[in-house]
Amino acid sequence: MSLTNKALFAIERNLNRELSLGEIAERCGVSRFHLAHAFGESTGLSVMEYVRGRRLTESAYALAGGAQDILGVALDGGYGSHEAFSRAFKAQFGKTPEEVRKAESVAGLTLVDPIRMVDRAPAPLKPPRFEEVGELRFVGLSERVAYGETETIPGQWQRFMSGPYSEIENKTEDIPVGINTDGDEGALHYVCAAQVSRFGAIPKSLVKLILAPATYAVFAHDAHITKLHQTYVTIWNDWFPASGKSPADAPSFERHNPTFDTRTGEGGVTIWIPLAA
Repeated sequence: MSLTNKALFAIERNLNRELSLGEIAERCGVSRFHLAHAFGESTGLSVMEYVRGRRLTESAYALAGGAQDILGVALDGGYGSHEAFSRAFKAQFGKTPEEVRKAESVAGLTLVDPIRMVDRAPAPLKPPRFEEVGELRFVGLSERVAYGETETIPGQWQRFMSGPYSEIENKTEDIPVGINTDGDEGALHYVCAAQVSRFGAIPKSLVKLILAPATYAVFAHDAHITKLHQTYVTIWNDWFPASGKSPADAPSFERHNPTFDTRTGEGGVTIWIPLAA
């Protein structure tokens, strides 16, 4: 069973109990960081976004079915007050609990029904090589990217390469990299970046980023760039659990191969994921 499927099982079996990302990760035998990436890449949702959506969906069904005690429904959904529940419910569905109860219907609501166990064939994956790398410095354009919305990344690259990239001082490589950093709940921060030998003047709108020394598992992705997501899903859900290794709670990055063609998306990239000590 893949890591994401283990998490789905744990969530659905314990939906009426207090759940946190840390507790679900512990039940799955992995770190919070590992589970967040595996689940997000596989489903397009963060773990807790899914938990909230599932609980509020069950609440909506109960209200549409005639439940009279809204506070009781709120408590069953893990909320401590009518007010907190109503705010979350309205934010999720655009309607109040009272409106759904009065309508006796969930029609028009964007419900989060249980995700069936994710049934997929792993992407072809060559055994990685392992490299010890010292401290790395980058300057780049950072943007929030929600899980399931990675189609926005090519536009981010276009904005970076057509504008501030040329202004970055002390570049050590002609080929830029894409860095996946920790973000807020439900998303990551993706950085289109140039590696630099030292920091000079930082162009407006860009950020600087330092990656600590680490041992990296380096995976080759030779297929079209639009299939990169499938390789990540396989790495997080299948390779790590089977390898006995754990990812470090630190940014990973993608290096485009010298043969990569930005016009066609062909030519391949390598995925660099730091390993826990």
